[in-house]
Amino acid sequence: MARARPTEAEEESGSVPGTQALTRGIALLNLVADAPAPLRFVDIAEQSGLARPTVHRILAALTEARLLRHDPATQTFALGPRFLEMAHRVWEGFDLRATAAPELDRLARLAGETARLAVLDGDAVLYVDQRDAAAQEAVRLANRVGARIPPHASAAGKAMLAQLPPPERATLLQRLEPAPAAALERDLVLSAARGYAISLQEASAGVNAVAAAVLDRRARPLGAICLVGPAFRLEEARLHALGREVMEAARRVSGNAAQSAMTLSVAPRPATVSPGVEVAVRAEALLGEGPLWHEGRLLWVDILAPSIHLSDPASGADQLVPVEEMVAALAPRASGGFVAAARSGLRGFDGGTLGPVLAAPIAQAAALRLNDGRCDARGRFWVGSLALDSTPDAGALHRLDAGGSQTMQAGLHVPNGLGFSPDNTRLYLADSARRRVDAFDFDLDRGTITNRRPFASFAEGEGVPDGLAVDQEGGVWIALWDGWRVVRIAPDGRTDRAIHLPVPRPTSCCFGGPDLGTLYITSARVRLSAAQLEEAPLSGSVFAVRPGAKGLPEHAFSA
Repeated sequence: MARARPTEAEEESGSVPGTQALTRGIALLNLVADAPAPLRFVDIAEQSGLARPTVHRILAALTEARLLRHDPATQTFALGPRFLEMAHRVWEGFDLRATAAPELDRLARLAGETARLAVLDGDAVLYVDQRDAAAQEAVRLANRVGARIPPHASAAGKAMLAQLPPPERATLLQRLEPAPAAALERDLVLSAARGYAISLQEASAGVNAVAAAVLDRRARPLGAICLVGPAFRLEEARLHALGREVMEAARRVSGNAAQSAMTLSVAPRPATVSPGVEVAVRAEALLGEGPLWHEGRLLWVDILAPSIHLSDPASGADQLVPVEEMVAALAPRASGGFVAAARSGLRGFDGGTLGPVLAAPIAQAAALRLNDGRCDARGRFWVGSLALDSTPDAGALHRLDAGGSQTMQAGLHVPNGLGFSPDNTRLYLADSARRRVDAFDFDLDRGTITNRRPFASFAEGEGVPDGLAVDQEGGVWIALWDGWRVVRIAPDGRTDRAIHLPVPRPTSCCFGGPDLGTLYITSARVRLSAAQLEEAPLSGSVFAVRPGAKGLPEHAFSA
């Protein structure tokens, strides 16, 4: 929704004398810059609150100056090439150290720990600036300004490595001696997905750190901002809570940020939590996802740990199984055990370890990962893939079966929750980055989808559609990331129910319990600030509620 613009009379009375035309021009430029798509003249006039002749004159002047570009075919306005030329000038004279200084000061005061600025210098990380927190008990830290360390041995180095193109990163790491362990690649993938990197006593004994990359206009790392301190103060949970702060600082330094499916903004907390909402599994998952009810147990994943949870909501027992790569979804397997949508492909899971890859819908070297998935009634596994950096339109929907894998829908941004209607004639798929859930016509016998169309859309501030589950009546229950709730969309597209939660980031849901009448809801705590976690301390837990609807049984993978 466009922000309100002052009327001409209000603007005249509040402007610096002689600058009214300039103020109006800047306001129109901001309107065009903030719009998700080029704007027509009538849209600009309406949203600006200015008289149409005034808007016409200003737009003509801005177009002549090449600050705006007019497309005669669509009769729309977009930012012009002059801005690119000016941006080049800005980057050519960009002083990273001077620009980052206020952010280092702010972070040191906020966290009460040492804030540093680092750059990649050849094959090493070089610390170029530092701010110490005066309030904390003095702890002497190694690797001060001027120190050089291997890039894979520090949070700052890993934050920058995670943002390099994979071939360039591989070339750099091959030059290091001794060569980094293979586990580093997994760590870098997790760092890229989170948006920040952590170091647990890697550069120095007893010292932990968290860092985020400062990116240039091409999304390449200029440097990294990090917070570093003694491990007894900067425990791992606090590092993750501070991850958001260093990400914000890095973004403010350059005005750029990595692509991400995970937003930083959070909608206001609802006044009350819906009656009947209970904690089913108390946990602190960074990114809880993929809940699956199977034979009296609730299985779910923490994508960014990475781990798989085997939980018993009746007793509260929760067995955590660490795994060697990100897993986003699970499904039962007809031959026994489960299948897991992992970074490397669809893998077997016996309850303790991941097995060999059964199908790989994406190339091993691709900067992609599998996300949410579910089996249809014929035992085919449908799963989305997305770019690790959430590059638009790099995602796809795949169908996996005994014959291999097939891409069924390309050009997706962040494919997320999916489900099938009770009569198996519809497939629902959330594309989170587009704030939309789509419906497809589904042919169960052929395993094909056609006629993609919007089913439910969510405006800015309402939350982002994430995982979903379908009930026996065809209602689609959608977890709204940053929306504090799960909503039910009736088959005709009406929102007819909402469950308000005590956490801002519900991620997915499934029906379970003996009668499939309990809705289990996973949640996340990644990228929530310390203040937000204090307001929502149950973030990362699994919740349960009896919504008055019952779910559908999960189908097993047949291969």
